[in-house]
Amino acid sequence: MTLIAILLGTLAAGIGSVWLAAALSFGALGRYTQHMLSLAAGALMATAFMHLLPEAFESQAGAHDLFMTLLIGVVFFFLLDKAELWHHGHEHHHAEEAPHDHAHHHGHPHADTVTRVSGSWAVLTGDSVHCFGDGVLIASAFMADMRLGVIASLAVLAHEVPHHMGDLMVLRSGSTNKRAALVKVSLAGAVTALGGLIGFWLVDQLQDFLPYFLVVASSSFIYVALADLIPQLQKHLSARETAAQVAWLVSGIALVMLVSGLAHSGH
Repeated sequence: MTLIAILLGTLAAGIGSVWLAAALSFGALGRYTQHMLSLAAGALMATAFMHLLPEAFESQAGAHDLFMTLLIGVVFFFLLDKAELWHHGHEHHHAEEAPHDHAHHHGHPHADTVTRVSGSWAVLTGDSVHCFGDGVLIASAFMADMRLGVIASLAVLAHEVPHHMGDLMVLRSGSTNKRAALVKVSLAGAVTALGGLIGFWLVDQLQDFLPYFLVVASSSFIYVALADLIPQLQKHLSARETAAQVAWLVSGIALVMLVSGLAHSGH
């Protein structure tokens, strides 16, 4: 019975939060792409700095080890991003070799035509790690008390919505395929159930590693926000557009802080 409850709770929290985020991102707000990028940047940074990192540092893990993990994580996602860029550039190069003569007569394609989904692998990897940790937390709550497990599942669902909105906007920023973005983030959200299953069997052993899961997830969100989203927002805008951009950024931060606060008070 407990295992079934863990599966239901983790699936509801992991995939349900993605679909709710998609309804908000691709609905009436979906047409405001630049505003949603600002909201996403704020939500991802707030999730990392105001939720995941404080929770990691409240554990028994040493600050030096956690900061080292954070540094390694940021460098890892930088290298992952470089590998993705190289991969897309390599594919583009081979695709252009055949029609090279034709392109020569009409002007060689500029490097900027290489399409790249900014930060997609970094955010999906970090999201998967984060969701795995959420699954372990939900399993721990259900094994302690059934009612506590339900509350934990609802809390995870609520606080995941803002940052899943960020994930979807990161994937959508380089692609017009909403369905592909939704499927990818849903698969990352489904890792919550995997974390729940493994947590059910190995909850005592995994507890010591949870702080490091949280820090790795934080490093991906920080990297994506600062390396991919913020640069896209650094454009010369009018005073009104700049104010709107800042307002949406602050709204993303406030939304995560509000939802996290409500989740903690409910828990």
